[in-house]
Amino acid sequence: MPVTEEQVRHMAALARLELSDARVPALVQELNGILSHMDVLQRVSLTAGEDAVGVVGMRLRDNVPTPAPFATTPASFAPLFRDGFFLVPRLATHE
Repeated sequence: MPVTEEQVRHMAALARLELSDARVPALVQELNGILSHMDVLQRVSLTAGEDAVGVVGMRLRDNVPTPAPFATTPASFAPLFRDGFFLVPRLATHE
């Protein structure tokens, strides 16, 4: 189902995006290209393929997180650092 210029403008308004009139036809063409590609993908049969081989019985690595080795600690190069957090100045708009 192709999209129209009106629908593209409506989507832009919902997303609160500023959209110039010159950009609308290109977006319509791009979105319709994506939708036509998705239509082709929906028609592909997924039942005729073979199962993946070589995955069953494969030894996987242990899922154990390891800390990243830092050459220096963050506190050594941060101007303000406390309790594991970087301290930044408050924005003037948030006072």
